[in-house]
Amino acid sequence: MPDLPSLPVTFRPGRTRVVLLTVGLATFVSITTIAMLLEGLSAGERLSFVFTAALFAAVLLLLARPKVVADESGVTVVNITSHRRLDWAEIIQVNLRPGDPWVFLNLSDGTSLPALGIQPGIAKQRAIQDARALRDLAEARSTAEPERHQG
Repeated sequence: MPDLPSLPVTFRPGRTRVVLLTVGLATFVSITTIAMLLEGLSAGERLSFVFTAALFAAVLLLLARPKVVADESGVTVVNITSHRRLDWAEIIQVNLRPGDPWVFLNLSDGTSLPALGIQPGIAKQRAIQDARALRDLAEARSTAEPERHQG
């Protein structure tokens, strides 16, 4: 059995997150600064610049939100606009196949749940390591679950 990470553990695309947050902040500051420095703009026009910059930054913030949090009782998958709590026993398989944009969790109800918190975009090796760690945790926890209820 491979070494399992200590729980709780959070998986998230760190480099992607840093890029998104940095671009969002830089864009907001740049557009706001330009709006304040441009002569001849009314207060409403300046406000529309700032509002547009804030809207753009908010979209990038949402894109930076995904994560997968594993703890003793299960996994919480936080995607762009949703989150879902899963018991370990619900996770049948953790998949990250070549070409996949992120991990997919095959669930006991026959569905598949995308887990955007593990994605090979900028840091492919890190995503592969995280997917393996989550897979190992799911296998260890789902087999340990029935024993806990028998004793």
